[in-house]
Amino acid sequence: MNIKDLIQEAEALPVEERALVIDSLLRSLNPPESEIDKKWAVVAAKRLKEVRSGAVASVPGEDLFAKIWRERGQ
Repeated sequence: MNIKDLIQEAEALPVEERALVIDSLLRSLNPPESEIDKKWAVVAAKRLKEVRSGAVASVPGEDLFAKIWRERGQ
């Protein structure tokens, strides 16, 4: 089987199975590191708590990107 056939076969899979294939391929390129994942989970939980408590406000993505483009003069 060549790469083109493999891709066509993968594209014919149901969406859930394609997602599993994609996830598996991405993990093979960049294997998860449990210690880093644990640290990010702690940071994410802290940030979620801050947002839910009102200590920090969330910013819509469109607003953030618009600000970045303005600051870059584009």
